[in-house]
Amino acid sequence: MGKTYIRVDDRLIHGQTIVAWCPALSIKEIIAIDDESAKNPMLKSILTMGVPQNYKTHIVTTEEAKKLLKEESPINRLVIVRFPEKLEELKEEMEQVEMLILGNIAKRPDTVHKVSGATGIFYLSDRDVSIIDEIASKGIEVCFQQVPTTSKTTWEAFKKSIN
Repeated sequence: MGKTYIRVDDRLIHGQTIVAWCPALSIKEIIAIDDESAKNPMLKSILTMGVPQNYKTHIVTTEEAKKLLKEESPINRLVIVRFPEKLEELKEEMEQVEMLILGNIAKRPDTVHKVSGATGIFYLSDRDVSIIDEIASKGIEVCFQQVPTTSKTTWEAFKKSIN
């Protein structure tokens, strides 16, 4: 059975996804979950135009993603969401997740935590922290990492820095 990885990256599918993450994780299927993009043919086209045909690619709504993720897959999948709050809607589907990788997360009005260093700059709200805490408490590895070749910050290290 294939493995499922989740990446939080507000850019969804972009160059780093294709040239760094997919090869490093042996990804064969990309599932980008974004209700707005899934309903807009132009945005879907823009998100997938740089994706080689050897990757099965989906730009889907949350409901469509739930159906896809319930299906067992023999290949490795990379699920991408823009912000941690989307993960709250996917609780049941996250039971089989190998790792949660926090990527580019832009500053928003409610963000109060900033993580920066060799791994990039990430902004989280208190709600984001709570959502990710719940995921980490289930034994899923959580880390901040821009690309696979850069150092990563563990969730535990981040938590110590804010306490």
